Amino acid sequence: MNLLKISISGVRGIVGATFTPELAVNFAQAFGTYLESGKILICRDTRPSGAMVRSAVISGLISTGCQVIDLGICPTPSMQLLLTHLNARGGIAISGGHNPEDWNALKFVREDGIYLNALQASELLDVYHQGEFSKMPWNRLFKLEERNDAIERHLSKLSQNLECEAIRKRKFRVAVDCCNGACSELTPRFLEELGCSVVSINDSIQERFPHDPNPTPSNMQQLRALVKASGADIGFAHDADGERLGIVTEQGVPLSEEYTLAIVTEIELSKQAGVVVTNLSTTQAIDEIAIRHGGSVIRTPIGQAYVAETVKEVGAVVGGEGSGGVILPKIQFTHDSIAAIGRILEFLALEQRSISKLAENIPLFFMVKRNLAASPSTIYANIQELRNSIETDAEGSEVDYSDGIKLSWPDGWVHIRDSNTESMIRIIAEARDRTRAETLADWAQSRLRLRDVSD
Repeated sequence: MNLLKISISGVRGIVGATFTPELAVNFAQAFGTYLESGKILICRDTRPSGAMVRSAVISGLISTGCQVIDLGICPTPSMQLLLTHLNARGGIAISGGHNPEDWNALKFVREDGIYLNALQASELLDVYHQGEFSKMPWNRLFKLEERNDAIERHLSKLSQNLECEAIRKRKFRVAVDCCNGACSELTPRFLEELGCSVVSINDSIQERFPHDPNPTPSNMQQLRALVKASGADIGFAHDADGERLGIVTEQGVPLSEEYTLAIVTEIELSKQAGVVVTNLSTTQAIDEIAIRHGGSVIRTPIGQAYVAETVKEVGAVVGGEGSGGVILPKIQFTHDSIAAIGRILEFLALEQRSISKLAENIPLFFMVKRNLAASPSTIYANIQELRNSIETDAEGSEVDYSDGIKLSWPDGWVHIRDSNTESMIRIIAEARDRTRAETLADWAQSRLRLRDVSD
C-alpha cells in the first residue's frame, strides 16, 4: 500500500518507504519557489528521522533563495507564533504530529501562522509536480540562521493573556505526559512558572516515544496511573508537536479527545457569548454548549486550516477540532495545546472547580470512531459507491457532501470521509445512545466492506 499522504494537512508518510530525503528536498524547493523566497522558519519534533528531514528541507529552501531560520526541536505552535512576530513569509513544521514514530511530515505555514488552505495547498502541489524550482547562484544564497527564542516568545504571549496570579494561588499539582516530544521543555517549565507542582513523565527529547503520540484514552494509561499515584488535580497529555491535548481528571479518568474542545468551549462561552468554529466530525456537544450560552456554531470540512481561517474571518470566540486541537484567537489562530492548558487551569482556579465537575457539565454523547484500511486508489471509489446509494439507502437523513458524506438523523449522525493524514477511510458516528452510535457505524462499514484497523 502507498503510505504517502498529500493533503491540506501537508505531505506525510513512512520514513524509508514513501517519505524520503528526495521528497523533502523537492517539496522544500516547491515551497520556496511558491513563496518567491523570503524569510522561512522551520522546526521539528523529536522523531529519529527529524535531523535527516531537517537537512533536506534546509537544502531545498536555501537553494531557492530563502533565508532559513532553524528553531530546532520546537513545538509547532511556538514556531507559528514566532513566525508572525518576525513577519516571516512562511514556515515548515517537520512533524508527524499524532502519527506513529515511523511517520514524518512537512506541514506548510503561511505568513499569518495558519496552515495553507485548500487552494494554496493545491497551488503548491502544482509547483511540486511541475518540478521547475527557483535556483539561486552561489553568491545569492543566505547562510542558515539558528534561533532558540521561540519558547520564550510563546511563554510571554501566554502570560500576557492569562490570570497567572490566580493560577499560582491555587497551587495545582499537575501531571503531564509530553510523550518525549517537542513540548518536553516548554510544558513543565510553563506549569512551574504558574506555580504548579509538576509531576512529569516522558519529558526527554533524547528518548523514543513511549507510546503513540495521539492523546486518546488508550494512549493515556501511563498518565492515568501517574495522576492517581501522585494525587494530581489534573493530567495533560501532548502529541509530538504540541497541537493536540488529552485530559485526565483528578479521579484518574482519561477523557475522550472530544472533551478537550468541549471543555474549552464551555470555558470561553461562559465568559463571552459568540461563535464557535469546529469541523463536521466534532461532537454535537459543542452545539448544545453554544445554545446554553447564547452562542452559535459554524462547521467546516476537516482540517485545521479550514477551522483556523473561519475563526479568523468571523471573529470567533474559540475554535478547534474533536481530535484535541484548540484555537484560542487571543493567543493565535492555530491549535495550541499549551494555551489550552493555561486556559483550563485559569478557569479551574477562578471558579474553584475540579476538572471532573467541569467534565460532568459537558452534554453526554457516545461517539464511535473507526479507521478502515484502504489504498489511495480505492478510497475515492469506495466513497463514491456509497454516495451513489445514499438516496435509496439512507431514507430520512439530512446529507452533507462538503467533506465526504455526513448523514444526520434526529437521534444521531455518521460521517464517512477520506483521512487527511493517513491512507484510510474514517467513520465517525455519534448519538445519545451507545447502541445507536454503534449501529450507525456498522451501517456505514458494512456498505464500504473494509477492515477496521482502529486501536
